[in-house]
Amino acid sequence: MTITVAGNKKEVAEGLTVAQLVIDENVETPQYVTVTINDEFVESGAFEGTVLKDGDVVEFLYFMGGGQ
Repeated sequence: MTITVAGNKKEVAEGLTVAQLVIDENVETPQYVTVTINDEFVESGAFEGTVLKDGDVVEFLYFMGGGQ
């Protein structure tokens, strides 16, 4: 099946979970990443049970603090 990850189309296996995608994509500091699928946030506790579907658009987001 085909999904889009961070703007790039990829062929992936059926049944791929968000948790496995985070591993496959070598996401830095996975404990701090926020994931959206089709612009909907996925709770970090749901990564293992969230199965991706053909055509899904996945983004990895990092929220950073800072400033003055």
